[in-house]
Amino acid sequence: MLGQLGQAGTTPAGAETERQASAWVRGMFGRIAPRYDLLNHLLSMNIDRYWRARTVRRVAQILEKPDARVLDVCCGTGDLTLALNSRSRSGHIFGSDFCHPMLEKANGKFAHGRWFESDALQLPLADASLELITTAFGFRNLVNYRGGLMEARRVLKPGGTLAILEFSAPPNPLLAAAYGFYSRAILPTIGGMISGSKDAYTYLPESVRKFPDADGLADQMRDAGFVNVRFERMTAGIVALHLGDRSRR
Repeated sequence: MLGQLGQAGTTPAGAETERQASAWVRGMFGRIAPRYDLLNHLLSMNIDRYWRARTVRRVAQILEKPDARVLDVCCGTGDLTLALNSRSRSGHIFGSDFCHPMLEKANGKFAHGRWFESDALQLPLADASLELITTAFGFRNLVNYRGGLMEARRVLKPGGTLAILEFSAPPNPLLAAAYGFYSRAILPTIGGMISGSKDAYTYLPESVRKFPDADGLADQMRDAGFVNVRFERMTAGIVALHLGDRSRR
């Protein structure tokens, strides 16, 4: 149930409750959906393609199972979903997002995809029904991180895996300072100019700053009941891929 907004999830300026935060994030992504892919590739200098490809390689063993059922949650315009589908043997790859314009963009890329509109905190799926859940650059926008982790754990089968690809804090202080300047001074200007929504590209780097670092997210995953939690940093720690399994018990 959505309640008062705290520090357990994203905190857009002006939002006082989880419901208000969720509505703001949904509206923001709806406004930038037409230019979202262009800006992702431009602002990351196309490195985002590598991050997704590496994620797919890390979960390839699951994708190659002939009966694996996989959900890419907070799928946005579907780039990771499509990359997963290209490696899947079963073809049972689903993409979900709570922002309709984002799903329209995803459907435009692959009209035969298995897309559905849903909040990551309330998935319309049965308990223990998936082998793998992935999310790329969407988890930090949840209004309740623990709620998202618990919902993922609910729908994963015992032994199933959660993979979270997300921006992180670079451990090197000099790189962290340079990345912080880029996020505060350059990204909002370019993103706002191209997307027409400067507030979105002010919020997005701020959401990264407020998000737990790699160790902190790993701790939250363990607290939510995931086991064998591990993570790897990419591109000097700007991004981290976290993996955790639902206990078999």
